[in-house]
Amino acid sequence: MVEQLDRIFGALSDPTRRAMLRRLAVGERSVGELAEPFDMSFAAAAKHVKVLEDAGLLRRRIDGRMHRCRIEPGPLAQAERWLTYYQRFWPPRLDDLERALLRDANKRSRK
Repeated sequence: MVEQLDRIFGALSDPTRRAMLRRLAVGERSVGELAEPFDMSFAAAAKHVKVLEDAGLLRRRIDGRMHRCRIEPGPLAQAERWLTYYQRFWPPRLDDLERALLRDANKRSRK
């Protein structure tokens, strides 16, 4: 599971791949359609698609010369479950940060 999460978060770490997934959330697209909004070659887009595919975030179907891609939501749910577990630690830390920032602001206003 850890290796799968590494691939998922690695794939999601790139803004181009996140944008491609966002486009796939609307519906199936070809690799060429996924490449359209970016200034990149078809080969570069295909590499991004391969990373997403290896992470399990999309499925590719080959129809002749056309490669059609669709989002695969399962790995995203797996990543969400992992993040949700750690989410319980955020509110206390954010509260600590808020208190520290308020203390700092109070010190500066007294000067």
